[in-house]
Amino acid sequence: MATRAGSQKEFRKLPLSHSNADSQASALRLVLTVFPEWEKSDGEIVFVRFKEGITNTLLKAEKRRPGYTEEQIDEEAVLIRAYGKGTDVLIDRERETQSHSLLCKYGLAPELLARFQNGLIYKYIRGQVCESSDLTQERIWRGVARRLAEWHARLPVIPASASIPTDGLDLPPEPLAQSSPQPKPSPEAINNITPSMLAPNLWTVMQKWIFALPTASEAERHRKDNLQKELERTVADLAPKSVLGKDGLVLAHCDLLSGNVIVHPHKYQMPSHQVETVSFIDYEYATPAPAAFDLANHFAEWGGFECDYNALPTRPVRRAFIEEYVRCYDIHSPLPSPEMPRGDVDQDLVDRLSWEVDVYRGVPGLYWGIWALIQATISQIDFDYASYAEVRLQEYWDWRAEEEGTRKKEGREVPLRERRWVQES
Repeated sequence: MATRAGSQKEFRKLPLSHSNADSQASALRLVLTVFPEWEKSDGEIVFVRFKEGITNTLLKAEKRRPGYTEEQIDEEAVLIRAYGKGTDVLIDRERETQSHSLLCKYGLAPELLARFQNGLIYKYIRGQVCESSDLTQERIWRGVARRLAEWHARLPVIPASASIPTDGLDLPPEPLAQSSPQPKPSPEAINNITPSMLAPNLWTVMQKWIFALPTASEAERHRKDNLQKELERTVADLAPKSVLGKDGLVLAHCDLLSGNVIVHPHKYQMPSHQVETVSFIDYEYATPAPAAFDLANHFAEWGGFECDYNALPTRPVRRAFIEEYVRCYDIHSPLPSPEMPRGDVDQDLVDRLSWEVDVYRGVPGLYWGIWALIQATISQIDFDYASYAEVRLQEYWDWRAEEEGTRKKEGREVPLRERRWVQES
């Protein structure tokens, strides 16, 4: 898949929706509204369903014109992404649209063509979707480091007030979890978790999610209170420690799993050692966050949805990744280090960022653990969110026990994830 630089054109707002119960017909209505000429021109309209994610429905719409090569068909193809049921509890769809348009302006996302009631239509990007095992290959992880550094260095961190209007869209309200009919918290209540920081940000997103947790039972209320305390403690411990970005924040992807990494196609045979060029897709979780969180979260994704901790990068691999990241961050930064020639690696910054990533290693577990608890109550996708929540939250608790020394004091064995994190080879 390959993106093109350029400004984002005005996208259309469609008073239509996609239905999983009638996927083919509703997708056809959407695509013919955007491309009415497809209906009468030669060639079949084909829909291909992708299954990389566990939240949304993703369809590729192709116009298979007679005599066209696969590359020509892909040049005209589009993606239709329909939101998972109830996910507006988790995701700010206005912010997502804003992020997509911003990324397109900087040549880091495909053109956004239309927004419909429960999703987006945008240009298809040619390339190979990564598997979790691909992320461990040096030619790919170096490409990811380069692209992530470009994101963090070039993209402005923008406040919620710069939102995109939804004129012409009748967006249906999304319900909270059925077991927890709660009043919607005010922006002030959400933003109070970091009152002196630009909002939204990583911490306000997590606060919004905790407010949305179910509270029907005593156990649910106790868990919600406990997670609130942990979020407040984590913000107090970590929020002031970020070294990169504006006031410690960059525009982070926050969901850099393998399925959101696309390796660009090659025109010619490449040497096996050459670094791949990659692009990122799916920007629904993109928000201002510490760079260390985006890095730590990506490293966690090397283990995939199965959370295979043996696949996580060891300390030397993480440092090599961060060195590549820092080198490219300086190249793309509007304010490069005056003491360091562009393209050289600032080892002091590598040391600092490596330390930050180590400190942040437990936060993705808290982030996705809370997320999965909500998904367990709203999602209709066949995935065991409840079990996934327990696995991810345990990563957070294991990190806390290691940082505070309670695991060692109690004589418990070092968990596999923590052992892998400090592994030197």
